[in-house]
Amino acid sequence: MDWAYLFKIGIALFAIVNPIGSVPIFISATDGWNRSEKLRTSNVVAVTVFLVLLTSALFGDGILEFFSITIPSFQVGGGILILLIAINMLHGKQSHSKQTPEEAQTLEERDVIAIVPLSIPLLAGPGAIGSMIIAAQQSKTFLGHISLAIPIFVVAILIWLTLQLSSYIADKLGTIGINIVTRLMGLILAAMAVEFIAHGLLGLFPALGK
Repeated sequence: MDWAYLFKIGIALFAIVNPIGSVPIFISATDGWNRSEKLRTSNVVAVTVFLVLLTSALFGDGILEFFSITIPSFQVGGGILILLIAINMLHGKQSHSKQTPEEAQTLEERDVIAIVPLSIPLLAGPGAIGSMIIAAQQSKTFLGHISLAIPIFVVAILIWLTLQLSSYIADKLGTIGINIVTRLMGLILAAMAVEFIAHGLLGLFPALGK
């Protein structure tokens, strides 16, 4: 296994998921809940994100084949989507590709909050799913596909820890601190998105590499 590559994938995935940026939403959604309810919610969120992203990594290529989508095309499209998310993060905004006003309303209703919208699409949104499909396509071997479970698992653990410590993190960082972290993650994510787009363009137009 290429540990440097897996580390790179893990960093990009963490930047896309951005659990720190989800702390205010988690606190708002679980306001008035006791500790055991918050613990159970964070458990469900972490497990759901892990399963969704692992499924994307293992079966995403089959989905692309079913819809007759070429890998370079998906790399360009996915890269553009990730870049848009990164731009929103750099401006300190929640991406609408991750959460719509209708999905935000469910936070007030508190129905099935652990899965929708906290897990999907807030954390395991189109950007995260797309990045795992692209990563799987770049890992040609079966072992390469399976090895993607490592960064996904690590990110899921970090999500769980972040949500467990959400109240502490919010108190220590404050609104300004959370915005700074979000912008740093956005910068890293923008660089990764440009790389995805570049690889895709080379696949669509091989002459560009000459």
